[in-house]
Amino acid sequence: MSDYLDYARRGRNAWWLYLLAGLAGAVGGIAVSSVIGVALVLSRTVPQQVVLDLMQPSHPVNFFLGNGVVFAALLVAFALAIRLIQAKRFGDIVGDWRWGRFAAGFGLWSLCLAAMTAADLMLRPGGFRWSANGQTGALAVAALFGLGVQTFTEEFVFRGWLTQGLLLATKRPLPAALISGLLFGALHIPNGVPQWANATLFGVVAALIAIRTGGLAFTFGLHLINNLFGAVVVVSASDVFHGAPGLFTQSTPGLMWWDVIAGVALLAVPAVFVLGRRPARQRLE
Repeated sequence: MSDYLDYARRGRNAWWLYLLAGLAGAVGGIAVSSVIGVALVLSRTVPQQVVLDLMQPSHPVNFFLGNGVVFAALLVAFALAIRLIQAKRFGDIVGDWRWGRFAAGFGLWSLCLAAMTAADLMLRPGGFRWSANGQTGALAVAALFGLGVQTFTEEFVFRGWLTQGLLLATKRPLPAALISGLLFGALHIPNGVPQWANATLFGVVAALIAIRTGGLAFTFGLHLINNLFGAVVVVSASDVFHGAPGLFTQSTPGLMWWDVIAGVALLAVPAVFVLGRRPARQRLE
């Protein structure tokens, strides 16, 4: 936790500066993305149908590219607000970045998602169908860009900037992670109770992992494959990505709460992998 605290203490950390930076970042991101959208419509350089496709996962290239632009605007707005108002640099929020940790998070959660899908397949083999088509390759590329930007932005804001502030305020990792996870989950309420529950627990575990590892590398890998898997590999007919031409489409409404419980239980795997081991400094002593 000491490395994470070192990054968190940088810059100006008064509570009202956190509120001001958060408000400025959110408003700035929404304003910039709105201006881009209005400009596209008024300029008529982009067909109106393309603009409408930005809201439809069944048109994956436009949908995910648009998603990436919106979250890129939000990331830039937050980074600028944090820099100007709190004197915190981009690297102060990202923390101790190591690509090996990113790969570990990406790979470990890939195995967990594959195991959960295999269990669903055994329980409801008729609920899966091959759905890949000529758009699937473009979907994978566009989703990697769009979801890469989205998940990094969410890690930057929630597991970086917000969790740092909460840890400074509470002085304890668990309360900071719980509050961070609840706020992260609140953004997923419009997607339904199951996704809210999943997102909340995911947010809590990811915040604890970020605190222990001192940065966002592991949690970004975890978050990226979590969203990519649901958008490209196995697309749920009841998920926000429904309609996307992924490799497989899963329609198993009867397993909805089973998947929530299994997903929450599987979070124990990365939690134990990271939190169950003593930090390197302690092992050397």
